[in-house]
Amino acid sequence: MSVRSQFGKMSMEADGPTAFGSAPSVEASLVVKLLPGVLSVIAGSADIISFLGLNGLFAAHITGNLILIAAHIVNGSAVGFAHLLSVPVFVLVLGLTRLLVAGLDAARIASLWALLLLQFLLLAGSLALGVAGPPVGPDAAKSILVGMLVVSAMAVQNALVQVSLKGAPSTAVMTTNVTRFMMDVGEVLLARTSTQANEARRRAQHTWPAIVVFIAGAGLGAACFGIVGLSSLALPAGLALVAVIVTGLAPPRVKRGQPGSSSG
Repeated sequence: MSVRSQFGKMSMEADGPTAFGSAPSVEASLVVKLLPGVLSVIAGSADIISFLGLNGLFAAHITGNLILIAAHIVNGSAVGFAHLLSVPVFVLVLGLTRLLVAGLDAARIASLWALLLLQFLLLAGSLALGVAGPPVGPDAAKSILVGMLVVSAMAVQNALVQVSLKGAPSTAVMTTNVTRFMMDVGEVLLARTSTQANEARRRAQHTWPAIVVFIAGAGLGAACFGIVGLSSLALPAGLALVAVIVTGLAPPRVKRGQPGSSSG
């Protein structure tokens, strides 16, 4: 069966039709429930590996690069070209990803698996380029290209949880998740209705694992970098491949009018 037929075909199930190009809810299946956690490990490990191995570049937290750029400008020190390039590259890839999703929707193809595959290809490309040949300086063209591939992969991931996975927490920006989690804890304790409390509890149950595994991913990525250097990009690339394979083997079913919205 082709990818298009597997992931875009409408099938009539007992609980309703699967919509072409629709985004599944994070609660659609066990695979999809676990996906934000896997993506959080990918983001945490990719971010720390790029920071340690690519001259302090934040691949997942573009805000961090903006702060570093501002700090260098104020101090009168040289700004790394990769840091300057990361912001427009991140924004451009976000826009291109949204256009890709629109095209997939128009072609009646679900976008979740396609974006997971794109993310894997970008991370695999960064790994292949990063380990090819002898080590080079942080401002060398190869290092900059490796960094932009990782930044692009993280842009795809940030877009994915917004447009292709309903109800998912942010998998890369933990400030958002910590804020959301604490507000939801307060809502559970102070809500005037059980409906509000239950909704807040549901969000919190999805948010706190993303926070924990992001931290774990960052720690694991740092440990791997200390051992094998940029070859540690195999960690986020490998996890991205696992996400592609597992989601491909068990594509989530989506009902028309399925409730839920992305947060992050």
